[in-house]
Amino acid sequence: MTFRVLVTGCAGFIGFHCAARLARDGHEVAGIDDLNDYYDVRLKQARLAELANVPGFRFSRMNIADSSSLDQLFAQFKPEYVLHLAAQAGVRHSLHNPRAYMESNLTGFFNILEACRRHRPLHLVFASSSSVYGARAEVPFTVAERTDEPVSFYAATKKANEVMAYSYSHLHGIATTGLRFFTVYGPWGRPDMAYFSFTKAILAGRAIDIFNHGRMQRDFTYIDDIVEGVVRVLARVPGSAGGSSVSAAPQGVPYKLYNIGNSSPVRLLDFVETLEALLGRTTPKNFLPMQPGDVPVTYADTADLASDIGFVPATPLRAGLERFVAWYRSFNPGSDGQT
Repeated sequence: MTFRVLVTGCAGFIGFHCAARLARDGHEVAGIDDLNDYYDVRLKQARLAELANVPGFRFSRMNIADSSSLDQLFAQFKPEYVLHLAAQAGVRHSLHNPRAYMESNLTGFFNILEACRRHRPLHLVFASSSSVYGARAEVPFTVAERTDEPVSFYAATKKANEVMAYSYSHLHGIATTGLRFFTVYGPWGRPDMAYFSFTKAILAGRAIDIFNHGRMQRDFTYIDDIVEGVVRVLARVPGSAGGSSVSAAPQGVPYKLYNIGNSSPVRLLDFVETLEALLGRTTPKNFLPMQPGDVPVTYADTADLASDIGFVPATPLRAGLERFVAWYRSFNPGSDGQT
């Protein structure tokens, strides 16, 4: 069975991979993105060029803060499923430009909720973040824990998304699922992410900055695992009567939250050493204190995800990084002296 799926942020890292998978699975996919310049737009355009070759995909350039254009798209396309991945990303950038997060992550998300209220898709799935857990020391992180102490404005907007979505599910019966992603990496990734910038620096022979003196740990999750989890969750409508449903939140609200992570935290220094081994080079390292807004560890408890959809991420870090390095070299020929 095929469906009409709207994917917001389709020129972004996760959005690109999810849109491609859904279209290749035979669904009719409408993708939107505003192609902002938070990082090199040429990478976003290259992702869109790949998507243009996938039958069943169509693209519209649109900012989700533009409510009238968004509503018009919903009215014309009539999506049965909405995968909302458009957002202003980046913990550190939120320290310097919080207004961008207000526009995209709060106003934009409100517009998505309002469009869903008016046009009634079967299921809204949206991206949250492991950042909502803050600097807590207790691991692993479970969705039942309190998450009301964000240490960055980015995290605050993602927590706000969760409670906004819950209120719309409660008030208007909109089936909604939030996904807390844990440090996603892989081919076509974001240049502002550490693994991407580390690769570029190592190949150029430049020193890299290692924060918290290398004691940070991250639950690195490979992009293909994220996509598999997203696609499976999309088909599981909270509180529905069909066989593809999952249990709803308390009081019968059709709302769920899941962690999507590898459940295997890796020390930052071990991560760098693995990357250096795959690149065949080492590089000088500047060991620095923790940055504002950062957290010492992330670690996903994925028991709910496993019980509801029968899948949890499990790609080993070395295997995932090996695929990323191969893509990076093919996308940037000559970056390490190779042709």
